[in-house]
Amino acid sequence: MREIIEELEKKRAAARLGGGQRRIDAQHEKGKLTARERIELLLDPDSFEEFDMFVEHDCADFGMDEQRIPGDGVVTGHGTINGRLVFVFSQDFTVFGGSLSAAHAGKICKIMDHAMRVGAPVIGISDSGGARIQEGIDSLAGYAEVFQRNVLASGVVPQISLVMGPCAGGAVYSPAMTDFIIMVEDSSYMFVTGPDVVKTVTHEQVTHEELGGALTHTTKSGIADLAFENDVEALAQTRRFVDFLPASNREAPPTRPTEDPADRAEESLDTLVPANPNQPYDMAELITKVVDEGDFFELAPDYAKNIIIGFGRMEGSTVGVVANQPMVLAGCLDIDSSRKAARFVRFCDCFNIPIVTFVDVPGFLPGTAQEYGGIIKHGAKLLFAYAEATVPKVTVITRKAYGGAYDVMSSKHLRGDVNYAWPTAEIAVMGPKGAVEIIFRADLGDAAKIEKRAEEYRDKFANPFIAGHRGFIDDVIMPRNTRRRICRALAMLDGKELENPWKKHANIPL
Repeated sequence: MREIIEELEKKRAAARLGGGQRRIDAQHEKGKLTARERIELLLDPDSFEEFDMFVEHDCADFGMDEQRIPGDGVVTGHGTINGRLVFVFSQDFTVFGGSLSAAHAGKICKIMDHAMRVGAPVIGISDSGGARIQEGIDSLAGYAEVFQRNVLASGVVPQISLVMGPCAGGAVYSPAMTDFIIMVEDSSYMFVTGPDVVKTVTHEQVTHEELGGALTHTTKSGIADLAFENDVEALAQTRRFVDFLPASNREAPPTRPTEDPADRAEESLDTLVPANPNQPYDMAELITKVVDEGDFFELAPDYAKNIIIGFGRMEGSTVGVVANQPMVLAGCLDIDSSRKAARFVRFCDCFNIPIVTFVDVPGFLPGTAQEYGGIIKHGAKLLFAYAEATVPKVTVITRKAYGGAYDVMSSKHLRGDVNYAWPTAEIAVMGPKGAVEIIFRADLGDAAKIEKRAEEYRDKFANPFIAGHRGFIDDVIMPRNTRRRICRALAMLDGKELENPWKKHANIPL
């Protein structure tokens, strides 16, 4: 018995040491934590229960039979974040460069299967050189097994990817299929083909950071949702983020006690919208003044800035917020903002999170770049997402809601449950000037007449009352009362039941 215990402790020590102290020191020199240090910071103290510490690969080729390290380059198990169950895997770059073998993949698949059965989020920490070349097709099969579980888990449990080192080749497709991707500045990167291959094939000179670093993916591609300065900050913010999410699609959003009164009035909102309809204002100010305690967790803040998405709480319960941002492109919808918001709306609908939408949208961004880029289909993604969503949907039109963009932004016609407008709301097919130039084309040479016609159009349509007469707006509310009215609407909708017609799945315009 003593010999077995000694052997057990010996194997445990070997697993905890990973690739050895020299490689651990090298990891630290790069400003990166080890796989186990990351788990320790991510989870509540002493909550981690590890699985498969003693798993080793079965490869005997290329001298691999003489290189076996317990755990095989990934640490897996479950623990808690602020007392709530999560499953986690953390790739260990000190062991074979974190490369994925069949055994390594099997460990990841096991915890994903557990997560789906019990209903708990999966957090994957990527730091890997890719497929383990010595295993050939077995490592590729391992990736495919992980991919299959990403797909099966989608919409069942939240999946969060923390890319905290290299993630290249086929390895990128697992994070890509998860719900959210968080990166670390200057130490993580994602790309399908690396700089050397790019140089060979296209003759482009590009660095790892330029090709697939955190800045690239949070500002240009939109692949990553957030990037933080270092591992510690990324893990701390992930803990905060998980607090907003339900454990699975079988649960309601989590609640947190708050002392912020539901009927709190915010008088400063009465003057938020400028008198000049062409002058911008910061929609983020409205969001932070309406949600509980000003606590808003914004996602993708540096990509498609003309739309804001993120999570807040109303009366302690999580809500998803989508809002046009007049400060950028006048709040127009374009390809990037439509895709960004559509995916977020679909996530909220998957996980029973009510959606609050703030609208100030003059239309879709015009131009050949948008049309050639497929704005028709990309814009339809957001429309599709809102129309398909069955969760409670509350909409507030603050200023402009023009044309098809009015329809798309959670209008009453897309089964918006409660639709409010501020007195400053303008709901019309288009702006007054553009409208009269089409309707009264014969008067284009007479500037005074056109201006008079525009004023007539403005008086008739540049207000919320025509839509109110039709029942498309439930009420015109004072801006100061926005929080109170949203809270009451969400409370009324708490027991909402709505089902879409049975289908295997919809065919969203991808």
